[in-house]
Amino acid sequence: MKPSLGLNLSQNLVITPQLQQAIYLLQLSTLDLQQEIQQALESNPLLELEETDQAIPAVEPDPFDTSTREANKAEAQQEATATEMNQWEEQRLPEELAVDTAWEDVYSHDYSPSSGHQDNTQENYERDTASTTLIDHLLWQLNLSLHNERDRIIGETLIDSINPEGYLSEDPQVICDSLQKQDEQFSDLTCEEVLALLKLIQRFDPPGVGARDLRECLLLQLEQLPEETPYLPQARRLVDQYLEILAGRDYRFLMRRLKLKHEDELHEIITLIQQLNPRPGSSIESETSSYVIPDLLVTRTQQGWRVELNPETLPKLRVQPQYADLIRRADSSDTNQYLKDHFREAQWLIKSLQSRSETLLKVGSKIVEVQQDFLEKGEEFMKPMVLADIATAIEMHESTVSRATTQKYIHTPRGLFELKYFFSSHVSTAEGGEASSTAIRAMLKKLISNEPAKKPLSDSKLADLLADSGIQIARRTVAKYREALGIPPSSERKRLR
Repeated sequence: MKPSLGLNLSQNLVITPQLQQAIYLLQLSTLDLQQEIQQALESNPLLELEETDQAIPAVEPDPFDTSTREANKAEAQQEATATEMNQWEEQRLPEELAVDTAWEDVYSHDYSPSSGHQDNTQENYERDTASTTLIDHLLWQLNLSLHNERDRIIGETLIDSINPEGYLSEDPQVICDSLQKQDEQFSDLTCEEVLALLKLIQRFDPPGVGARDLRECLLLQLEQLPEETPYLPQARRLVDQYLEILAGRDYRFLMRRLKLKHEDELHEIITLIQQLNPRPGSSIESETSSYVIPDLLVTRTQQGWRVELNPETLPKLRVQPQYADLIRRADSSDTNQYLKDHFREAQWLIKSLQSRSETLLKVGSKIVEVQQDFLEKGEEFMKPMVLADIATAIEMHESTVSRATTQKYIHTPRGLFELKYFFSSHVSTAEGGEASSTAIRAMLKKLISNEPAKKPLSDSKLADLLADSGIQIARRTVAKYREALGIPPSSERKRLR
């Protein structure tokens, strides 16, 4: 074959850097987006935050486009007018305003920037802001209770073996053997000495800490209750001897063993035990609270449901006008080219943010339109919906809808929900329709909450009750939904009343 030239036509999908940036920003959560914008502000000298109440980020006009010069001129006139107003207000204000207090009445003059004062301030700040853990809380009590160095080391070793829930995770004999191997001063250490210090720690706050199992944890808490507490001896005996029987809810056996004549007495004993904390360490362990800021807000108006973007999450960015003017007047030097490149990057970012806001608003508005019955009546009226339904309605790809609903939240009169919460599979009904799995779980929760206390509904009975409502699902499907809701089986839901 001889070499020859030819012309072929082909179509390729090319993802431009601008499109890649828009897709990347769309899938970010509100917190990640704020971090991304902060990085852009630090790296791009032409970007700045705009202190206005504008709902959607505005796109800066291109300084190279002559069609926008008149608009820029009008904007400059408005800024000049605002500057004149500020100058007029400043001229009207006196240099010294009358106040009803003097500086010395509020602030003292005895401040001295000494190193000791600074250290003390820093120490107070750290003490006020640092979160207290369970280990720190127990060590603080140990230092107040012991003065012997040997006992203090043993106590610290025991406290280090207590997990965040408050239970001792190591056997006392193992702790004793470990201390004997680590230091010669503990060569004569006995397990009884370790157990004695464990008993001391078990009297610390919170009640029940240092227990080796649930039974010991509950008994430690019962021991710290006043002796005049009603049914306290019976509660101690029940926890000590019949805790597994209580878990199995064999109330008749418990009444015979505890020699009780009425169910009300057993109910009072069980209520006393239920007031105890099976995880005492959770009352001390402090975790950082995570706050969710909604991206969309839903309100009810006379015209219907209204969806709008949350102004608190909208980044208001603009290109600094001083740099834009400098680009117009500058030549083709390297410095000007540097400013032009950053100007284009700033424009791309602002346009991508605007596209993100428009996509979120479009997706959220369509979800609210489809799920109006849920907003008005509750979870039982949630309609089945998948990503393809919304994507077809707003003429977007499913992957775009998926990115727009991931880690995005909407605040409604019924609470705060992730946008993905409104998407669920469907189950066919007896009438030929469809029911959302979310609605079925809500119906199950309602049926179980209204079931008889002494005779809870089985999964088969729940399936029959749903069938009476027109929803045909198998018993194993009911069990799957019940487990997803965190509801135990009927044998564990039996109560006295």
